Amino acid sequence: MTEQTANVDLSLRSPAQRSRTFMGILVNTAAANITTSYLWFALTFWVYLETRNVIATGVVGGAYMLLIAVSSISFGTFVDRYRKLAVMRFAAAFTLVMFAVSGAVFLLVPTDALLDLGQPWFWAFTLIILVGAVVENLRNIALSTTVTILIEPDRRANANGLVGMVQGLMFIVTSVLSGLSVGLVGMGWTIVIALVLTALAYVHLLTLRMPEELQPAVTDAKGSFDLRGSYAAVVAISGLFALIIFSTFNNFVGGVYMALMDPYGLEMFPVELWGTFFAVAATGFIIGGALVGKFGLGANPLRTMLIAVAVMGVLGALFTIREWPWLYILGIWLYLTLVPIVEAAEQTVIQQVVPLPRQGRVFGFAMAFESAAAPITAFLIAPIAQFWIIPYARSESGAAQLEPLLGEGTSRGIALVFLVAGIIMILAAALAFLTPVYRRVSASYKEKATEEGAASTADEG
Repeated sequence: MTEQTANVDLSLRSPAQRSRTFMGILVNTAAANITTSYLWFALTFWVYLETRNVIATGVVGGAYMLLIAVSSISFGTFVDRYRKLAVMRFAAAFTLVMFAVSGAVFLLVPTDALLDLGQPWFWAFTLIILVGAVVENLRNIALSTTVTILIEPDRRANANGLVGMVQGLMFIVTSVLSGLSVGLVGMGWTIVIALVLTALAYVHLLTLRMPEELQPAVTDAKGSFDLRGSYAAVVAISGLFALIIFSTFNNFVGGVYMALMDPYGLEMFPVELWGTFFAVAATGFIIGGALVGKFGLGANPLRTMLIAVAVMGVLGALFTIREWPWLYILGIWLYLTLVPIVEAAEQTVIQQVVPLPRQGRVFGFAMAFESAAAPITAFLIAPIAQFWIIPYARSESGAAQLEPLLGEGTSRGIALVFLVAGIIMILAAALAFLTPVYRRVSASYKEKATEEGAASTADEG
């Protein structure tokens, strides 16, 4: 028995039984995530279609990411202080209540008043759904810690790959279903559907059992927002803070693609076709997660992560090198295939090197940093591209200068931004390989893996 499982009795069930429980939790979390995203995407679509106000949708999207960043520390603290399954049930019940309240507001408040941005009803209605959706992320943090409890050390990377796969499935399903739902049945019935599905997921969660966690892990977590404890848990592991900073930086660069991928696609395809093509390209999430689920991440997940980031940089630099539709879609598909690999690698390292009583706060701390990175970059790069880079690329002199490298087309300015972002990503990954931090974290991972392997052998004996 190691400090990872010091408060967990793994003798109660076999690894196969624990694995089945994890799959039940994973499927339940996937269904819940799809439902909350379905309603959240639908709200964004409905608000824009009814108001044609991009400021409203921008504020709504920005507020969502901001709340995730602000709440993640608290979420991590709760996960450390309480049983993981109990935390999941609380989150599910809270989301169910919020969605029920949003349905009551939609039913009782006239639509004209609900869509008036100058009235408090719009913001109250939006905030209720937003809070219900954000609290769902509490379950995602708890899910990462259940991997440590339920999955054998040598299979955790595979389990994290499955987590990435279902998250990709959520992204694809909600992007398609939300638009169809708002268009075909309206916002009111969309809320009803989300409410019913959330209730079903909650009832299913009540049927799951995780007897290994006999009591909440003994933890030094304090209060409901243990920022100091979260930071202490991160810096206690040599090099872990640097790993989170690297992932945050990677998300900063990824924000470039988040901001400009849709505009580039809409310049190339009609809006109907772009939505379909992007959904097809997003199947890369599922493929990447499935590959990790099947083959794992190798002996050193951190090395695998940096290699994947470098390849992502190459793809990001080259998938718009010419304005060819097939190149763009293929590039997106390959890029998104690597995303679950990078995310699974970070989760696997944290699960291995951080003691279980502190994992919730470490995952929450990482989520707070990383979820804030991409939107910040998106907000910064969009106006720079709009007012400077794109006009330069479309000018006669700018187009002539870029043609030898990027060819011809209306979106050469965006292609230039993608090229520079990809090069930065490649350089960041290459430099990370040369740092002492890489060697320290890799050594710590190997040491912990050896300890857990020996402990598992001893327990079986």
